[in-house]
Amino acid sequence: MERSWLALLLIAALPALGAAPAAAPTPGTPDASAYENLVDAAHAVVAIKVRALPNARSATTLGAERMGSGVLFAPQGLILTIGYLVLEADDVQVTTDKGRTVPAFVVAYDHATGFGLLRPMGPLEVKPIAFGTSASIDPLDRLLVVAAGGEEGLSVTTVVSKRQFAGYWEYLIDDAIFTSPPRPDFGGAALIDKQGQLVGIGSLFVMDAMTPGERLPGNMFVPIDLLKPILEEMISTGRQKGGVRPWIGLNSLEEDGRLKVMRVSVDSPAERAGIVPGDIILGLSGEKVERLPDFYRRLWASGAPGVEITLKVLKGTEVREVKIRSIDRFDAIRKKPTI
Repeated sequence: MERSWLALLLIAALPALGAAPAAAPTPGTPDASAYENLVDAAHAVVAIKVRALPNARSATTLGAERMGSGVLFAPQGLILTIGYLVLEADDVQVTTDKGRTVPAFVVAYDHATGFGLLRPMGPLEVKPIAFGTSASIDPLDRLLVVAAGGEEGLSVTTVVSKRQFAGYWEYLIDDAIFTSPPRPDFGGAALIDKQGQLVGIGSLFVMDAMTPGERLPGNMFVPIDLLKPILEEMISTGRQKGGVRPWIGLNSLEEDGRLKVMRVSVDSPAERAGIVPGDIILGLSGEKVERLPDFYRRLWASGAPGVEITLKVLKGTEVREVKIRSIDRFDAIRKKPTI
């Protein structure tokens, strides 16, 4: 194999991953196999450049132009990335680390997990990566992070925790993988184990990677095991049935045992019902809520999109009950804002 900058970096990285000595492995040995797998995995990461649809609702928070990473995976020959990069995409271009660029189109986006799938419209001429098992990843494991961008796209990281993650945008997943030190180019980056298999996709920069509320900057990766049971459904339908949930359009955070509204999505059910930033959510349909996971579970358990829910809300010094008719989040995306 050609001794490129990538090969040299992987030789240096392998000892930290516990996979090989600090010299090029001998062909035909187990260490050589691990080395080859890591090289292939690193090459499977592509750059993604996205231009959003005109008047895309997501452009307000995500921008009209977005850049990140994705991973070509086998055997489907699709690219896995983090979904917010390709939400309401109008034009998608993917570029390999050798400079080959081809257009791609969005196959699926799943709000429940956060995954997005792309299909390249031409050969990328790179070997796709295989899926690993994120359940086997433990705190203190040393893994490889690969993002688009050549030499700067590869580094060794440490898993500092695995736990439930509740995002302020009505998002909740189990067994999220948190790593440190942080990478600024986390969006869609590949988290790779020492066998050269994909175990997670980069989603966020966080300030409390190890323990909630305690400062340790890092990244959150969505575990690959969340994709496996829904992959075929996503490919065939563009989403997963289990991800169709009632949505009201709130961005909230936990503050002193209460849920404080940070932002309300434009023209969302919550906005139409009169919810505004600064409101405090005290209860949902007669039950007290103090934590985001409880709030989301009760919201999603209330019925299918379209169900009416009742929030108990503290507005200033006044407590009110506010009725909100939920919708499917995709309906909000499809409904274009007025200019």
